[in-house]
Amino acid sequence: MHAHPQPSPEAIRASADRTFGIEIQALQALQGRIDAHFTQAVGLILDCPGRVVVTGIGKSGHVARKIAATLASTGTPAFFMHAAEAIHGDLGMLTGQDILLAISYSGSAQELITIISVAKRMGTRIIALTGNADSELARSADLALDAAVDQEACPLNLAPTASTTAALVLGDAIAVACLEARGFNREDFARSHPGGALGRRLLTSVADVMRSGAALPRVAPDTLIPDALPEMSSKGMGMVIVLEDKRPVGLFTDGDLRRMIAQHGDIRTLPVSAGMSRHPRSIAADAPAIEAASTMDAHKLNQMLVLDSDGLLLGALHMHDLLAAKVI
Repeated sequence: MHAHPQPSPEAIRASADRTFGIEIQALQALQGRIDAHFTQAVGLILDCPGRVVVTGIGKSGHVARKIAATLASTGTPAFFMHAAEAIHGDLGMLTGQDILLAISYSGSAQELITIISVAKRMGTRIIALTGNADSELARSADLALDAAVDQEACPLNLAPTASTTAALVLGDAIAVACLEARGFNREDFARSHPGGALGRRLLTSVADVMRSGAALPRVAPDTLIPDALPEMSSKGMGMVIVLEDKRPVGLFTDGDLRRMIAQHGDIRTLPVSAGMSRHPRSIAADAPAIEAASTMDAHKLNQMLVLDSDGLLLGALHMHDLLAAKVI
């Protein structure tokens, strides 16, 4: 390959502008073609008792894989089936209860034609996503979605660019329409993304994060402040829980200690009950941890108690625990 002179920055920017322009125009034209076939396709998917099996080959295969992943993560059971692998055994993934979403811009990919002939014999409903409404793929499908573009962004009009963008966006439109129709919400999304930040925030409960048992710093109301300090320091929560008959009646925190010293000077003969914060805020163990974080942040708290329905102590939270769990 011969070396070519480096293009100017202006030429590079002009190339990018042309690509954006062509692909934006393709999407605008596609938006104008959203018709009854699209709504029927969404209806088929919503009524599907099985899964949406998305297939394609080449660049369309890459698009198909992404569409399948988007459907699956937004409440529509789906998976990707590579067209070439399908005709060598992977067609066993497909059942008559499924919907086959076949993607081919030309509509003439032989692997997809073979798959469709088998799928039709199984009774599988078929949705074609193609740029050629007169293709064998389109004619064989139960529904054909028109994803045609006037031109590719490639100056040779060969490399799939605008056409793959159009197919991808059409797939996103299907997924979002199904998401909205199902009432899929943030909690549903979190359940399918437990490893993500949103999943951690919405799925982590107070019980998952709280400290309990021997990790809790506890003293009685009549405990002298100097005697309470070792318990406060050893448990590393910046406070002690003041218990009476196994029920928390207050918290004595680092801040309370400083205020007592400022007010009384000599605190060696004073009990923790003299300086504790009464009626401390609490939360249930099954509450979302993000709810505890919001309450603690709103009231500028570093600690919060976890109580059962009878007001008995189950555990305690420190803001650092929520940070460590990446809830906040």
